[in-house]
Amino acid sequence: MNIVIDTSAVIAVIANEPEKQRLIELTSGVDIIAPQSVHWEVGNAFSAMFKRKQATLAQVRKAINIYRQIPIRLLDVDLIHSIELSKKFNIYAYDAYIISCALKHKCPVVSLDRTLSDVSKQAGVNVMEV
Repeated sequence: MNIVIDTSAVIAVIANEPEKQRLIELTSGVDIIAPQSVHWEVGNAFSAMFKRKQATLAQVRKAINIYRQIPIRLLDVDLIHSIELSKKFNIYAYDAYIISCALKHKCPVVSLDRTLSDVSKQAGVNVMEV
C-alpha cells in the first residue's frame, strides 16, 4: 500500500514533534510516496528555521541526515492537473501536488495541515488522521 506524505508530516518526524510516534505507526509497513516538491519544501522549512533563529546549521545538517533515512519515493505529478486542482479548490500548487499524487496513485494522504486534509477529502482522497 502507498501513502502520500506531505512536508508537515516529514518535518514532524524529523523535529521529534509530539505526532512523530503516530506518524511512524501510520507509515510502518507501507510505501511512502510524495511529489518531488516535498524534497524542496523540506529545504524551505529548514531555511525558514534559520530566518526565525530556531535552528543552527549544525542542527539542520543533523536533521537532513535524519530526513535522508526516511524512505520516501519522490514522484512526478501532472502539472496541468495540479494547477486545475489549485484553481478548483483555491489552494497553493504545493498542496495541489500532494492531492494530485494521491489521486493518481489511488492512495491516502497523511498530513498535519488541516486545510490540506480538508481539501483532500473534498477532492475524494482518503486522509489518514494523525
